Amino acid sequence: MSLTLIGQKKGMTQIFDREGKSVVCTVILAEPNTVLQVKRKETHGYNSVQLAGLPFPEGKEGRLAKPQRAEFAKHQVAPCRVVRESRVDVEDLEKYQVGQKIDLSHFAEVGYVDVEGVSKGKGFQGVIKLHNMAGGPAAHGSGFHRHMGSTGMRSTPGRCFPGGKRASRMGGDRKTVQNLRVVAVKGNLLLVEGAVPGARSGTLFIRASVKKGG
Repeated sequence: MSLTLIGQKKGMTQIFDREGKSVVCTVILAEPNTVLQVKRKETHGYNSVQLAGLPFPEGKEGRLAKPQRAEFAKHQVAPCRVVRESRVDVEDLEKYQVGQKIDLSHFAEVGYVDVEGVSKGKGFQGVIKLHNMAGGPAAHGSGFHRHMGSTGMRSTPGRCFPGGKRASRMGGDRKTVQNLRVVAVKGNLLLVEGAVPGARSGTLFIRASVKKGG
């Protein structure tokens, strides 16, 4: 189990490797996260480290609720927009102290990461776009070019079973893309190969790859 850092998607770019091949990358801004709380099994029932990231702009701290402001003030940490908790092994708890800064050097020796975010919301969509259905014939007069066709049953059971594919809301879901190769770490910028969920300026959570062991 490893820490999950809080970052922000800045956009996409391409760089060229040593062989001259183009590598499409996502640029993630991950300013140093602050340790807000260290939880231990004896007091909280489990071992974890709570990180705060994406600090508020100057003068905008008032957007936080009073109990949240009090929590930051209690631990003498600057108010941040996002708080994320990571389960850690008990032997790793001693590495972290309240107020400590965790930056991208945490991924200096990591080859692959998993990135979690909220996918772009696309509103209410039909079954053609949402479920990739084929639709009906596009000839004149067919009348159901982009419909899903019949969903009715015979007299037994005489109804449509729940849970079937229908037109509904698309996107806006929490997604995790696994095994993204770390291309470069430059200051507070992390470049990973490929795409990550969400739009520009969206909040991302980055951790060492679970399947590839970082």
